[in-house]
Amino acid sequence: MKYTSPSSEKGIHTDFKNNMTYGEYLHLDTLLSSQERLSGHHDEMLFIIIHQVSELWMKLVLHETDAAIAAIQADDLPASFKKLARVTRIQEQIIQGWDVLSTLTPAEYIEFRDALGQASGFQSYQYRMIEFALGYKTGHILKIYEKDPELHAQLEKAYHAPGLYDVAIQALRKAGFDIPEELADRDFSRLYEENEAVKKAWMTVYQNVDRYWELYQLAEKLVDIEDSFQQWRFRHMKTVERIIGFKKGTGGSSGVNYLKKVLDHHFFPELWDLRTEL
Repeated sequence: MKYTSPSSEKGIHTDFKNNMTYGEYLHLDTLLSSQERLSGHHDEMLFIIIHQVSELWMKLVLHETDAAIAAIQADDLPASFKKLARVTRIQEQIIQGWDVLSTLTPAEYIEFRDALGQASGFQSYQYRMIEFALGYKTGHILKIYEKDPELHAQLEKAYHAPGLYDVAIQALRKAGFDIPEELADRDFSRLYEENEAVKKAWMTVYQNVDRYWELYQLAEKLVDIEDSFQQWRFRHMKTVERIIGFKKGTGGSSGVNYLKKVLDHHFFPELWDLRTEL
């Protein structure tokens, strides 16, 4: 294969004295100088970057999920499908991140763990906002963020806002299904509880796919997201177990035991139950 020198590309721009560069557009000076190892240990760089990359992906998950919620509320279900499909692909990237972090051994981690103090992924506010968007509302968590009033207010707003499943249920009602008004306009800060009317509606959708194609597509996109989210949680739990066993987390949680417990929660319970009953 013949080698092509970059110098043969006559149209390549090289003079950026008065133009924006790639690095400036992405603020790479800020991004790449944000990995400060508190211990100086070699493997702390891996630990920092994996968590920073996860936070960037979570920012995009929230960006897409919020847009999908708005699209569903505007009765534009097809517009939500692309965004929800993208969320699932993003989740795949975060899951693979755990595979990289699992190369960190217990002996290596204990060399810099004390430098973390009480800082923990348990405190990730973006992770909490994703849980809120998926309907997993836990009010006691909000206390963690009281240190930052602006952030706390942002989380409070998300805590009381309708989540992805709430707007999906509202879409069922708009489509003529017998969904009680008090359920469609419930207190969204409360953890959603399985409802027979919602299960009956989704059952009808799955039994009449051609008639309710868009609602059927919405339901399957929700299942994709929950499936991927639970895989994310599982890989998180197994990575933590691999690195620290059953020690407490740096943030004071029970660590693996806590992560195992949340695996039992379903965000969209009726969509899983009907698979047994169909």
